[in-house]
Amino acid sequence: MAAAQDKKAKPDETKPAAEDIVKPTNAAYMKPLGRLATILGSMHFLRGLCGDADAGVWREKMDDILKAQAPNEADKRLLVASFNQGYRSFASTYRNCTPAATVAMERYLEEGANLSREISARYGN
Repeated sequence: MAAAQDKKAKPDETKPAAEDIVKPTNAAYMKPLGRLATILGSMHFLRGLCGDADAGVWREKMDDILKAQAPNEADKRLLVASFNQGYRSFASTYRNCTPAATVAMERYLEEGANLSREISARYGN
């Protein structure tokens, strides 16, 4: 019984201390960057669905953003989650390349290009 009480009394050493938890920065650029990540994830799925041999370029662009930004762990998780959400939202809807998928790609290309310019102009060095 004493051994059981000793185990309960010891803190869980596998949990990080509260001060060790990395929090999102809430930087102004994270919202548009998160949207761009969502678009990249969507494009990654849709281009692959529609037979583009270079569909992997969208994941590479996401990796490039993560390398260039070098976000803290919490911000990185948010960006990766946004990418994955963009991918999954179309994966749950589309099984074949349709005219609607093609229209979505065209719109996302335009929105992504606009976001890239905006992020660069506002927050770039």
